[in-house]
Amino acid sequence: QAINSAVSPGLQGGPHNHTIGALAVALKQATTPEFVEYQKQVVKNCAALAGRLTELGYTLVSGGTDNHLILCDLRPKGIDGARVERILDLAHITLNKNSVPRDTSALIPGGIRIGAPAMTTRGMLEEDFVRVADLIHKGVEIAIECKAAAEGPKLKDFNDYLAANDRTDIKALREEVESFADGFHMPGGVY
Repeated sequence: QAINSAVSPGLQGGPHNHTIGALAVALKQATTPEFVEYQKQVVKNCAALAGRLTELGYTLVSGGTDNHLILCDLRPKGIDGARVERILDLAHITLNKNSVPRDTSALIPGGIRIGAPAMTTRGMLEEDFVRVADLIHKGVEIAIECKAAAEGPKLKDFNDYLAANDRTDIKALREEVESFADGFHMPGGVY
């Protein structure tokens, strides 16, 4: 009875029949050998990323990863996830600020969350993820410098500093990221 109720009306009830079709396609794709190999590569890539970040002195929550995600605690580096997310966004690296254990603010959390699936989908392998870690590290170093140069301790001060200063190191990192990413196919279109 509990399973039947979860299926209908829970998951399959209502006028959302497109969801049923999408779920059927996704489940079918998940059983293919290609998808299984893709998932194995995602995990290997994430492990390579975690390994390189650890070599660079970063603290990973749980000590590493055994899946597709990494949660990196930036507080030992003297920086937070909000500032690093902003710098890396300016450099065209997408990741998310994320709370880590013993954080005191959800708006300015102490960590970042990095996922491997999107980059794996573009064809990156373990050695490419080592390079991704190095690019992220450059962004963290820039964020630390910008935080020190800002006129005050607040995130607004940091953002005001970025708005008022054309940092050539951010531009150089963005160009390096774009040059690196150009070597990998972007699914769904020509970019």
